[in-house]
Amino acid sequence: MQTKLTLRLDAVLIEQAKAQARRNGKSLSQLVADYFAQLGETPAQSSLPPTIAALKGALKRAGANLPDEQDYRAYLENKHR
Repeated sequence: MQTKLTLRLDAVLIEQAKAQARRNGKSLSQLVADYFAQLGETPAQSSLPPTIAALKGALKRAGANLPDEQDYRAYLENKHR
């Protein structure tokens, strides 16, 4: 359930927050909600940006099916010949 929250802040700070929200493609409410959500996280959880944290664990190592560092080095060597 969403509830309305009223904040009283300096006008300059509000404009800076709105600009930051625009740069991130979010609403000011979403920016504040993301910040509040981070307040409850442990330091290990909040060390990654939200977008990266959402992707964490998406690809599980499937043995030899996924390329490793050696495969990537070979790819780069071939690419730059």
